[in-house]
Amino acid sequence: MSLMATTRTSPIHHREADVIIVGGGFMGAASAFFLRQRGLSVILLERDMIGQYASGVNFGNVRRQGRYLCQLDLANRSRALWSRLPELIDDDLEFLPSGHMRVCYQQAQIAELEAYAAAPEARELELQVLSGKALRERFPYLGADVVGGSYAPHDGHANPRLAAPAFARAARRAGAEVLEGVEVSQVEKTGSGFRVQTEGQGEFRSAQLLITAGAWGDRLSAQFGEPVPLVPRGPQMSVTEPLPYRLKTVIGVYTQLEEEVVYFRQIPRGNIIIGGCHRATPDMVSRRVSFEPQAMVLQMQQMRRVIPQLGNINIIRSWSGIESYLPDSLPVMGPSSQVDGLYYAFGFCGAGFQLGPGVGEVMAELLSTGQTSTHIDSFHIRRFAAAEQRERVAV
Repeated sequence: MSLMATTRTSPIHHREADVIIVGGGFMGAASAFFLRQRGLSVILLERDMIGQYASGVNFGNVRRQGRYLCQLDLANRSRALWSRLPELIDDDLEFLPSGHMRVCYQQAQIAELEAYAAAPEARELELQVLSGKALRERFPYLGADVVGGSYAPHDGHANPRLAAPAFARAARRAGAEVLEGVEVSQVEKTGSGFRVQTEGQGEFRSAQLLITAGAWGDRLSAQFGEPVPLVPRGPQMSVTEPLPYRLKTVIGVYTQLEEEVVYFRQIPRGNIIIGGCHRATPDMVSRRVSFEPQAMVLQMQQMRRVIPQLGNINIIRSWSGIESYLPDSLPVMGPSSQVDGLYYAFGFCGAGFQLGPGVGEVMAELLSTGQTSTHIDSFHIRRFAAAEQRERVAV
């Protein structure tokens, strides 16, 4: 369902809200919904279509295991929301708590998986590290190269194409103004709040501003004197012909070799969705990125290594999108270090889908109360200014 803004033929005078959100992906749409739950008026501005970029083209992993330990508090909060989404937003995102298996090829990595599972931060995940006979009995279809793995019984998967639009519809029903086709040209602090200037859609004003612009978030943060070293990349995704529905656990590979990383899941309709092995470079001017054929070759080779029986199946579609990555693989999330009333939630490094509901709820809590009970200090934008200062001192 499209949420396209109504075409207007006359100039628009400025409109106001308690909060303006720039960027209509999963984070922005979820934040709009939860802000309305707290009674704040919201205007959500999206340049293209809701969920068009990273939010709608990713793998759909609702995965906590494998995250940095400092992310698990946020991931746990988000996982609790995933279980409540049908009643919360009156929509079905096809979430299946199917379990997630993270396999490895080296004996030494089993100890690393065990150390992760034993960390206090990972307690809620209830991870089971398997090897030897226990691994083969539980997952008899795994290939001979797989020596161990970590099973997360409460992780799973959902449909990324549905997520951001569903939250945007719920936000709109709750009273948020959700506008597509609105390109933001400039954001600035005023004496009473913020002014957001757009191309052909007039001016918007608010007391608080939340930037959830994904791979374009750094361009807006730089306007407030807070540049970050963000790099856009294109995920490489494929989907197979329908097969008998037997692979109900999401499978991912734990390895230090990026070219070998593959992950795949089967949906009840029978298709297997595959990601990993390669990332393309987007054209940020045209806002397009191509699927590169070598990614499909690598994906099939690596999937066959994990499950040899999947070596002779047909790919029926492939696609890519635009994701944002930062050097430490952590997002920018929280208040500005320079400007009161300014907040960020972008740069989720290809791992934001599971976090979406939690990010929305945390940002709404933060904007409405000035604090949050969830640990997000590790994601503060100030870390990049500190890193730049250290580099200058070193030189």
